[in-house]
Amino acid sequence: MSYYEGLSFFVCLVIVLLVAIVIGALEKPLKWYSLLVSLLFVAFVFAGNPAGILYLALFYIWSSLLILGYFKIRTKNGRKAGIYHAAVLLSLVPLVMCKVTPLFHLSIFGFVGISYLTFRVVQMIIEIYDGVIKEVSLVEITAFLAFFPSFSSGPIDRSRRFLADWNRVLPRADYMELCGKGIWKLLLGAVYKMVIAAGAYKVMGYLETGTAWYHWIGYAYAYGIYLFFDFAGYSLMAVGSSYVLGIETPDNFNMPFISRDIREFWDRWHITLSHWFRDFIFTRFVMYSSKKKWFSSRLQRACVGFFVDMGIMGLWHGITPSYILYGLYHGALLAATETYQKKSSFYKKNRNKTWYQILSWAITMQLVMFGFFLFSGKLMAVLGW
Repeated sequence: MSYYEGLSFFVCLVIVLLVAIVIGALEKPLKWYSLLVSLLFVAFVFAGNPAGILYLALFYIWSSLLILGYFKIRTKNGRKAGIYHAAVLLSLVPLVMCKVTPLFHLSIFGFVGISYLTFRVVQMIIEIYDGVIKEVSLVEITAFLAFFPSFSSGPIDRSRRFLADWNRVLPRADYMELCGKGIWKLLLGAVYKMVIAAGAYKVMGYLETGTAWYHWIGYAYAYGIYLFFDFAGYSLMAVGSSYVLGIETPDNFNMPFISRDIREFWDRWHITLSHWFRDFIFTRFVMYSSKKKWFSSRLQRACVGFFVDMGIMGLWHGITPSYILYGLYHGALLAATETYQKKSSFYKKNRNKTWYQILSWAITMQLVMFGFFLFSGKLMAVLGW
């Protein structure tokens, strides 16, 4: 069984959510039920995959010990940069092994969901260091890591926000309103993924066999549409399932194809991922480089920060050339956009005019679609790389 794929998963999902609706309507706590069914889903998904369940168990033990151990050290000894950096690096070890070992024809820690689980672990360690996480318990760590609606591919929640929802009991009226929104998102996500994305995938298959330039352009657009509706559909189903379980998991997409520049695009596309990188990589890089006086201006810090931020994002997707180029490409676009909007008098004069916004949107979409072409690996194949 796989998350959000196949009849068996959706039959189990319907049963689980119907029971959750009864519990929520009775104004009873949903947290223990959500923890139980999350663990059961893990057991079902990893059934028949002993290597996967072993690596998941090792990841859970490793990450829990790191979080609990670092919390005790932080509470006792205060902010020690060396210990903090070591804890963050150690939390990344399983993910790095997962990404690197395929080069040696091995698959270590290559289980479904490791990338998104790593985000949760790193976020907790960073916020323990910042002092905003005041309490940590093994049960709450388990509930946060195992939560099944967003286990395999997000959206990426934050622990404090998640646990505030997990520990609350909503009044019946509030829960039923949340449940109704969740069911709508779940159904809409199913249409996105199983109807629209499936249709775009068939178009991709036709265009992939062509060798003319217009086949490549059509493939880029078909792939972009497929990628959006497939992942946005998955995300909507994950968010909808979360709502029924009383957890208001944040939305992951907000009409990205109406974006008028690349910065707006990343505020609308895979929002929880881009905002995670913004908060925990870009902002911290800019602050640290400012403190160390590495650059002579705020613009330089921001531009380099975009390359660092998006370069790491590309590596997170994988160490293949297409992913790395995709990250650096968007780093360059963000840096160019920042420079243009800060320095150009033409932009400042015309940015609010209708004709300029339409032109800016049209250019942005071509840049976005070319980025998808890079991400797909099709360009590498066309060039014979």
